[in-house]
Amino acid sequence: MDKLLRSISYIFHPLVMPLFGVVFYFSKSPRYFPEEIIKAKLVSLFILTVILPVLLYLLLKILGLVSSINLKTAKERIYPLMLNALVLIIIVQRIITPSHSIELYFFFVGILISNISCLLLAIMKFKASIHMIATTGVFMFFIALSIHFSININGMLIFMAILTGAVGTSRLHLKAHSYIELIIGAFLGLMPQLILVTYWL
Repeated sequence: MDKLLRSISYIFHPLVMPLFGVVFYFSKSPRYFPEEIIKAKLVSLFILTVILPVLLYLLLKILGLVSSINLKTAKERIYPLMLNALVLIIIVQRIITPSHSIELYFFFVGILISNISCLLLAIMKFKASIHMIATTGVFMFFIALSIHFSININGMLIFMAILTGAVGTSRLHLKAHSYIELIIGAFLGLMPQLILVTYWL
């Protein structure tokens, strides 16, 4: 069980969740997107949301600004969250624009708002769960997509509900967060997506 719970935290890491949401969107959207455009967007997002943050983390570690990839203290989260906010701004300005996909645009705007909220809490020395932010944000996005496109994705929604519980259990098991940090993280992930739904649903 210990290995399973540890695996959940790594497999469903916050870095990969936005890309997961985008892949699912392209697989279910009734809109036509040229295959080469989809591939270009996915490659760009993979570089910006996965590869670049890993490289920036390594740089921060070399500079002594973070001690481990788990970012155990609120202070250690400040620089990674600042850099991630800049990456997200680039994404909404250059990669995922409203003219390309209004749904994905507001999905990433929501992620940016969640990121900034988490950053502000970190500055105030509160460590909200980034895992829960990412998971609940994607979960809410999928719910909105099912309504927006009138598609039956109940299987995925059930999976996301189970995953949300599993991620929370994993973080508690690893003693990475308290209950309140998980709850605040879930709130920060869900609310921006829920509020921004009014702009595209």
